[in-house]
Amino acid sequence: MSFYDFEVEQKFRAEAAEIIARYPQGHERSAMIPLLHLVQSIDGYVTANGIGLIADILNCQRAEVSAVATFYTQFKRHPNGEYTVGVCTNALCAVLGGDNIMETLEKELEVGNDETTADGKITLEALECNAGCDYAPVVMVNWEFFDNQTPESAVQLVRDIKAGKPVHPTRGSDVAPTFKEASRILAGFPNPETANQGVAAGPA
Repeated sequence: MSFYDFEVEQKFRAEAAEIIARYPQGHERSAMIPLLHLVQSIDGYVTANGIGLIADILNCQRAEVSAVATFYTQFKRHPNGEYTVGVCTNALCAVLGGDNIMETLEKELEVGNDETTADGKITLEALECNAGCDYAPVVMVNWEFFDNQTPESAVQLVRDIKAGKPVHPTRGSDVAPTFKEASRILAGFPNPETANQGVAAGPA
């Protein structure tokens, strides 16, 4: 059974074999999470075709793949924006301005939590703790950190994204990747040009 165009599926199967080979024999299903990221790197979210292909490769039921895909918030079950802008609204970030940032971006983008702008550019998401409390409030773009944010800086950030300008995380890669690019990295295929870019977290 075919799930994608021939060339796309052949490439997926070859890369899936690379991923599976990283796990001990008999533990192939441990590759399910990176394979789901690989699907998102192609489709932009976890599609029915992607679930079917993973189930076929791992010789398991579609329901087993769906169970994993629906458990983790990094996996999207509906079309996602080119950029996911996540605002930490957990206790510390919220108190220091995260809630205000979220409300401001909802008005700026005219969307609510887990909704995507009409142009398909941005999905806005309220996030739980990103373990960046020293730099609160934190905003993430496709899981890259933008530290010490304000409503004003967050608005400028999303305006730059919508204008097609590159946006620069405060640490990590020099330029935030697209959602599909980030998904490919999470699948285990880092971009050698960007893997060692940027600075790590420094003193608070």
